[in-house]
Amino acid sequence: MEDKYLINITGIQELDGEKDKIELTTNGSYINKNGHSYIGYKEYDEDNPNISSNNVIKVEDNNKVTIIRNGGKQTRLILEKGKRHQCHYRTVMGDLMIGVFADVINADLNENGGKLHVKYSLDFNNDFISNNEFYIDIKAKNEV
Repeated sequence: MEDKYLINITGIQELDGEKDKIELTTNGSYINKNGHSYIGYKEYDEDNPNISSNNVIKVEDNNKVTIIRNGGKQTRLILEKGKRHQCHYRTVMGDLMIGVFADVINADLNENGGKLHVKYSLDFNNDFISNNEFYIDIKAKNEV
C-alpha cells in the first residue's frame, strides 16, 4: 500500500490520576474494503530513528478494532466493544499477556478516510494498569 494519506494520531493514557498525551502525524495508507477499514503506517523508535515498526489498524463494523504492530515491539491488541480480550504484547523486557477491555469504539470511516475514537483499559494478571484512548484522523493527501 502506498502512503497516500495523512494520519493524525492522538493517544492519551491515564495512570494513577495523571494523564500523558502523545501526538503523531505521519504518512500512511488506508483502504476501505468489504465493510472493513485498514490503516497502515510506520512508527519510528524515539531513541533510535533507524528502528521502525509497521502498524496496521483493522476496523470491523463499528465495534471491533485490531491493532497489529510488527517489528521490535510486536503486539496484537483486539479491542471489541463490551468484551475483554487477552492479547500478546512484546516489550524489550519480554513478552506479556495483557487484558484489554474497550468501552468506546466510534468509527466514522468511508472510502476517503475519516475518524476513529477508541477508549479502553489495560490489566495485567487481572490488576488494573491504565485507562487509554486514541483518536485517529485520516485524510487523503490531495485533500489536505
